[in-house]
Formats: sequence, C-alpha cells, structure tokens
Amino acid sequence: MVAEGSRNSDQVSKLKLEECTHPSQPWIDHVSTYSYYEKEPYPVLFTNKDRVVNPIMGMHSERDSSEWLNLCNNPPLANSIVCSKKANGIKERPEILLLAWEYPPHLVGGLAKHVHGLSRGLHRLGYKVIVITANPGHLVDEELMEGIHIYRVKSFHANNHHFLEWVNGLNIAIVQKALELSALYHFAVMHAHDWLVSDSAISLKLYLHIPLISTIHATEHGRNKGIYTELQKYIHEKERQLINKTDHIIVCSDYMNVEVMELFEVNDQKISIIPNGVEENQFPECVGEIGASMPLQVNKRLIFSIGRIVREKGFDTLIEAARLICDRFHDVYFIIAGKGPMLDEYRSRVKQANLENKVFFVGFVTEEIKSALYKACTIAVFPSKYEPFGIVALEAMIAEKPTIVSNTGGLKGIIQHKETGLFMTPGDAASFIDQAAFFLENKAEAQKIAQNGKRMVEKEFGWQKIAIETKKIFDQVMMNQELIDIQS
Repeated sequence: MVAEGSRNSDQVSKLKLEECTHPSQPWIDHVSTYSYYEKEPYPVLFTNKDRVVNPIMGMHSERDSSEWLNLCNNPPLANSIVCSKKANGIKERPEILLLAWEYPPHLVGGLAKHVHGLSRGLHRLGYKVIVITANPGHLVDEELMEGIHIYRVKSFHANNHHFLEWVNGLNIAIVQKALELSALYHFAVMHAHDWLVSDSAISLKLYLHIPLISTIHATEHGRNKGIYTELQKYIHEKERQLINKTDHIIVCSDYMNVEVMELFEVNDQKISIIPNGVEENQFPECVGEIGASMPLQVNKRLIFSIGRIVREKGFDTLIEAARLICDRFHDVYFIIAGKGPMLDEYRSRVKQANLENKVFFVGFVTEEIKSALYKACTIAVFPSKYEPFGIVALEAMIAEKPTIVSNTGGLKGIIQHKETGLFMTPGDAASFIDQAAFFLENKAEAQKIAQNGKRMVEKEFGWQKIAIETKKIFDQVMMNQELIDIQS
C-alpha cells in the first residue's frame, strides 16, 4: 500500500506550487493542459519507417512497442490476492482508479484541479481513490494525501524533447504501474481524463477487465476551430479512440455535450453532463504581504484575469481594450496571471502600445497569490474565445467578485446576465468595455450581482454534489459490467 510521503497532507496542501510547475521537459511552455502550441512544425512523427503502430497504444518507437508487449504478456502474478479477497467475500471501500497527466501540486492547467476536487469528493463518499499521474521529476513517487492514494510515474522518455514521444512514454509507465497495483487493489472502475491518458486507459480496460469512464474536458477541433495539421489530426484521433472504447462519457457543459456528440457521433445515452466544481478558498484578510511581489497599485481599481496564456483564452481582447478603458477610467489597471506560449508575445504587445504601467502579465502565481489577487480586484474577467467550462470563473464568483465572462462555451451555463455576472461578446473589445464600465459605474449593483454569483456557485458547483452525480455513473457502469460477466 502507498505510505505517507515525506510530507503530511497539511504540508502538501500548503506547498508552494511554483516548485511543481517547471518540469525539465523542454516542451512544457508549449502545452496548454490538453494541447500543444509549438510554432515550428512538429518533427516527423507519422512517416518514419522505423516507427510502428500498435493497434492499442498508437504510435511508438520500436523500443516502446517491445516494452509494451512485455508488459502486456507478463502481467504481475500477484492478482491471486484480488481473487482471494473476492472469493472470501471481503467487503471494502470500492476502489476507483483515476488516470490524469497532471495532479496537484503539479499543475499545468485546470484539469489537475478538476481531478483533485473530484477525488476528494469521491473519497468522502466512501470510495478508495487511487490516482496514477505524471511525476515532473522532483515529487515523491507514492503518497497518501487527503485520503487519496497517489502514484506518480515518470515517462519512459522523461527527457524527450518531443511532446508526443513523452506522452507515449507516460502511457507505458501508467500501464506498468497499474498492472503492479492490480496485485494490491481490486479496481471496480477506471476514470480517465482526456486524450493524454487514452492509450493507457484503453489498454487497462482490456487487460484488467474493468469498465472505463472518460471525461472529455476539451477537444482539439474546438480549440482550433477545425483540424488542420498532422499533430491536430493525431490528437483528434486519440480523442476518437478514447470515446469509442469508453463505457460512458462525461462532459462538463451543454456546449461540450453538443460538440462531442456532433464531432464523434456519440449516442446521447452514452454521455452525461456533470459540471466542474470549486472549493471555497480561504481568501486573505490582508493582501499586503502575500501580494508584495505583484504590481498592486494603491487606491486604484484592479481588473484581474488568470489562465493559461494561449490564443483561445482571449487575453488579446483585454490588451486591445486597455487603452480605451484606462483613458475613460484613470484609476483602472489590469493584472493577468498565467504562463503559456503566448506570454512573450502579449508582453511585447503591451510594450508596443505603451501600456506597461496599465497592463501587467505577471506569469505563474501560487494559489496564495491568486487568492490575494482575487481579494484585491474590483472586477474579474475571463474573455475566452473557446472555453469548455471555466473553473476560474467559479473561483472569482466564490470570492464574491463582479465577474465578466465571454458568452461562449461552458461559460454560458455558469452566468445569468445581470443576475450573477455579465456576458461580453468573445473577441470584442468594445463589448468588454461596456460590461466593465457598467460595473465600474454602478458599485451597488455590481456588489449585488457578486453576492448572487457567490450564492449560486455555493449551491450548484460544490465538489460533493458533483461527486454524487459521478458516483451514479460509476454505479451504473459497474452494474452493467456485472451483468455482462454473469451472461458470459
């Protein structure tokens, strides 16, 4: 069994996350949770003669394929432990296997927070939750954190410069670890999160003979408004494979439900909508010390945003709007937090527009600093052009801040215009200015909307409610699996 790591739960929860967000992989700044944003054409990955296609695992080097075949042909022999438990009728907490390429304190995007919140909720419902995730290189391999059994694995190509090669190696490592753990755990169901773990999830479904549930957090087609490159085609096909092989699909919004059903021709009986959730943070009473490293300006009004710095998040819209809104409201300035492949370009645009004292792209921030910025801001804005859901919008609302979101994607299902927040038109700087001006000019109304937003999020988007809805799906697929086993 996994033992407590070198840190206890409280220490881990307080860990400064910056130490876990800079893995050695040289491609990391080009990744946006689910996708890859390298400006150079991806190295030849689909035509090299020395590469082979495994029908389950996809595209690998010859070494990958031999390692994979060895794993599948020689699974651990200790599965007799599991069989004896079943034979003796031992009743234990149902054991759930979760696969995700990121998990706190290793954060790349919002997926890690989703899996963390869901894991905690499922644990409180009585499940024994086992998470297999990537180790960026400096975290303990095994840890019991907040009741969750966490196993971190290193890609077979841990230092590979090529993103997909690293992902392929990660999937092999996940399979290896899961086969080892099958001697210790009787997995009742497996829950995979997005295409980055698709190969391992599909393979383990077959070799461990357990039902598979998959959450599709976003699609490559949606991010790019189509499929245009070989890399995009590869990821799109990985998504298709996962969706086709999974027993049940979860998406986070009505928008994603339609997108997945149309793109992959999914039967509506196979898909369920369960939103993302949010935990109420402990927002600091005093921002001073925590925010000392941030360009906070005394007696001025802060417009705050945060997210991965990629095209689809729409931060270019804020840069475009900044000059006009700052000319209209002289006490307004912007802080935009997050890392990503567009960070240097956006900073350059700010400099070219002579907005360096008004718009600050501050890079990655810790959870403490993020909470301090929510506390300090007058308005929070999330101007996404593509957004399957938007956990950050929930974070702003639970902080009781007047919130503006793009009228697109999953964000449309979070906000009620002028009731719990305001909508702006995606990519439209003038629309953002209009909504921001409403909040800036109507303090009482802005506060009322913020209070409504906080109450709504507390009621509808708590992780425990989301875990209960997820449990219903787990129960159904496990029941279906039992019927299949009986009939066979």
